Amino acid sequence: MADVLPLVEARLRSALGEPDARAAVTFLGTDRIEVLRFQEGDIVRYTTLGMSAQPMSDPTAMLADPVKGPRAELVLSVRVGLADTDKVLRPLAVLAASPQVEGVVVAPGASLDVGEPLWPGAPFTSVLVAEPGGLIEDLDLDEPLDPVHFLPLLPMTPNEAAWKRVHGAQALQERWLTHGTDLRDPSRRSVPLE
Repeated sequence: MADVLPLVEARLRSALGEPDARAAVTFLGTDRIEVLRFQEGDIVRYTTLGMSAQPMSDPTAMLADPVKGPRAELVLSVRVGLADTDKVLRPLAVLAASPQVEGVVVAPGASLDVGEPLWPGAPFTSVLVAEPGGLIEDLDLDEPLDPVHFLPLLPMTPNEAAWKRVHGAQALQERWLTHGTDLRDPSRRSVPLE
């Protein structure tokens, strides 16, 4: 069985270039999670590396399948220089470790909450998981392994997260689009929800 992480890192480098920084976090009882930072113009992208080492398994399953199951890494894009976004490394690693720690399957449409600001002064404590396939193409692995998806994370204010729970991810994304919300602005306000 091929080690997945070198292939994932190669895909990240081919899509985003060379990372200008990387940090590693290890939580008790979990595999090491790295966060890589890529800067392009006025956008900085933080990607996890390590979440896809193991497939995510259904939390209701008696035994986790060591081979089959969805695999993913997380990608957060924000504008440079408007906030101390480099402090997002630990919260991102926490989110990437959640499949191992909590037995959750991270998929598009899901909300992930860290319970504290994503970075100092951030108006966001949670993110919406968006559809993969835009910025970084899925990484196909040899059978029987599932492909690795690179899931964009869209920061949500507490009001947006509460509204999304009632109305759904699609409705929130449509509201952002209607109001021309800059989802990369690390200090943006909540979209009007009335």
